[in-house]
Order: sequence, then C-alpha cells, then structure tokens
Amino acid sequence: MSRPEVTVFGAGIFGLSVAWSCLQRGAQVTVVDPGGVGAGSSGGIVGALAPHTPENWNEKKQFQFESLIMAEAYWREVAKVSGQNPGYGRLGRLQPVLDDHGLELARKREVSARELWQGQAGWFVEHAEGLGDWAPASPTGWVIRDTLSARLHPRQACAALATAIKRQGGVVVTGGAARGFVVEATGYAGLLSLSDDLGRTMGNGVKGQALLLEYAAPERPQLFADALHIIPHADGTVAVGSTSERGWEAPASTDAQLEAVHARAVAAFPVLQGAPVLERWAGVRPRARTRAPLLGRHPMASDRFIANGGFKIGFGMAPKVGEVMADLILGGVDTIPDAFRVETALG
Repeated sequence: MSRPEVTVFGAGIFGLSVAWSCLQRGAQVTVVDPGGVGAGSSGGIVGALAPHTPENWNEKKQFQFESLIMAEAYWREVAKVSGQNPGYGRLGRLQPVLDDHGLELARKREVSARELWQGQAGWFVEHAEGLGDWAPASPTGWVIRDTLSARLHPRQACAALATAIKRQGGVVVTGGAARGFVVEATGYAGLLSLSDDLGRTMGNGVKGQALLLEYAAPERPQLFADALHIIPHADGTVAVGSTSERGWEAPASTDAQLEAVHARAVAAFPVLQGAPVLERWAGVRPRARTRAPLLGRHPMASDRFIANGGFKIGFGMAPKVGEVMADLILGGVDTIPDAFRVETALG
C-alpha cells in the first residue's frame, strides 16, 4: 500500500508541526522553504507559551489548553529524535496585580481555573514578598502565578523539529515542486497571497521587535508585566518582547521602539538592570483577519490546505495544530474549531 505524499510549503512552526504529525502517521513528507528553517517570525527569540485567562471559556481557549498540555510530551519526543534541545520548560509565569479591581478579578480566576484547567494546572494569587528579586514590581504587593505557562526557544525549537523530521525520513529543502497533498504555511506573505487569490482580506503582518539579554535564570518562571513577555531561556539568556506594529517599512530592522521596550522591562523587573544586550531582533508575524489561527482546506482546491495565522500564540498552538491538520489531510477527519476555519474567516 503506497504512502500518501504531503508537501508543506513553509518551514516555520506551523509548517513543521504539520509535517511532523503527518510523518508520524506514515506519510511521505517534504517541507519546502526558500529561506530555510525558521526564516520568518518563527526564527525569533521570545518563546512565551502562555494561556488565555481561565474565564469566558470558548473553543479557542480549549484548543490552546489542550495544546499546552500536550506540549511537554511533544517537545520531549522532538528532543529525543533530533538529539537537540528545543529549550522547552513548563516553569509557569508571574504577573503583577496592579490594583484592587485586578486583585478581585485574579481571585475569581483562581476559582475558575480549578474547573477549566481540569486539575492539570493552576492559577494562584500570592504575595510577592515570598518570591525575592524574581518577583515583578507590583503596586499591590500581590502577584499571579500560573503553572500552565511554558517557554521554549523558537529558533532552537524549529531547528530541533526540522532535524527530527529528517531523521524520521522526511525531507526539508529550500526548493522543489508540490507533490501529493499540499499545505500552505507561509506566514504573513501567504496571508497576503491568499487575500489576493480570494479578493478579500484574509490577514496581514504585524511587526514585532524583541531583544535578548545575557542573564542566567534557566529554572525561573517567565514574567508578564507592562504588556511585555520576559522569558528566561535554558541557555542562560532572557528574552524580552515585543512590540506590535501595524505600520512598518523595514520588516527586519529595530529602532527606538525596542529601546523603549528595554526600559519598560527594567522598570517592571529591576534585576535586569545592567544585563548585556546580546541580540536585537525584528520580524513580521502572520495575523489572520479573525485573530485566530487559519486552518483547513483551501477554498480553491480540495487537495490544498492552509495552516497560518499563529499570531503570538503559534508555538503554544503548534502541537494541536499539527494533530488536527494531519487528521484532516490524511484521514478526512475534521475536528478544527469553527473559529479557526478558513470559511469562518471568509464570512
């Protein structure tokens, strides 16, 4: 019995995760990206795998929750097969509580998390004084600690996933023709191309800037303060990001907006004062019109599929995205949430 062929265009996190899931189910898989692995926004440095708040539950939050729970075993297997460290660690997250209203809301969420997170993770309100210098500055003295958030290093994770694909018999190349089923996972450029094909806006790109500091805290939780993600990586660095820029001219350049991010990070987390800057990074992330991932069959061809729009949450969603896309492509089983469907974005 012949193995189905799948060609994935795009070697970012969505393309690689779909390729990995299809490969594990016995398909012949080729990943094609002229820029190489992680050439777009997936080759960044931040890597916050953070959940939505445990309230007003919906299918998007449930999908993300299931993916975050899957992630530990998923990345462990990738590391085992590839022999490379994706930098994954489920170490939780701390956030400051800014005022009395925020404290009341945080305590309500503490209760709802017990039900919605099914005992597999928790959301706790704790006093900052017990956390030492790792606590974010909090005007109330209280912080939120959740145990669902995780981190990985995006660039390292993509490299490990690509190596795992190749070691399992898949092919990762910079050029080649489509064969068999085709998956388009080509980031913001793909959203613009799809918009042109369909004659309506399906999404666009939002630029982000981030920086990498030399500061070793590999077993510490990530922080979220002043709308910034502060992520301690396993390799002795801390990533800080990012901006969200709808208008931009140079997609890969950094500017004064990043310097403002740096200043805000130090103000929210004084222990970072004086940490050397190792890298400044900028890239354009794919944002679908619906702000949810865009998954499913291409509206113009039954053997073509779309996996795009992982704006800010792509790495956290990736394990589950790969699973549901492989179900659809190879088995014809469609379990994609309505909010993620291409036809939903079409309206």
